[in-house]
Amino acid sequence: MGVVLYGGAFDPPHLGHVAVADAAKERFGVDRLVVLVDERPAHREVRASPEDRLALARAAFPADAVRLDPYPRTVELLRAERFDDPIFVIGADQFRHFLAWSEPAEVLERTRLAVATRPGFPHSEPDDVLERLDSPERVLFFEIEPNPAASTDVRARVAAGQPLDDLVPNAVARLIAERGLYRP
Repeated sequence: MGVVLYGGAFDPPHLGHVAVADAAKERFGVDRLVVLVDERPAHREVRASPEDRLALARAAFPADAVRLDPYPRTVELLRAERFDDPIFVIGADQFRHFLAWSEPAEVLERTRLAVATRPGFPHSEPDDVLERLDSPERVLFFEIEPNPAASTDVRARVAAGQPLDDLVPNAVARLIAERGLYRP
């Protein structure tokens, strides 16, 4: 088995991210994966600095390799770095927009995509994307348990002074408090 890559803004990482990582490790038979924290995400604005998000991701994924990803687009990362038979993990919500990614055909040439779905996720949406790909066999689906956590909810709770117990790992909650992140 090659390497499993899991990228994102992680602003901040939450229990849903951890669940996806754990399910991917189990599904693809790896003990560790490489967590890539987008230094400058091309697709969204981030609130915390790259250094803070890196520290938060290291707290959320202590058993994994965690590092900054300096490339704004996945295809740029895959062109610049060599990975042994990579599998790139994304959520089903991201896969809906895969055709809008920069060079989606080249992304699939350079990596397989592992798409995390929740039970009951409507298959019509990914099927629409699959039908338009040249290499749909390079897309693998795996199911995860539902988790309602979202980074926007975490930031809203911090801003309101509410506890984060059921949204983020304890180490992430401590780091957010210590660094004073996401406060108004």
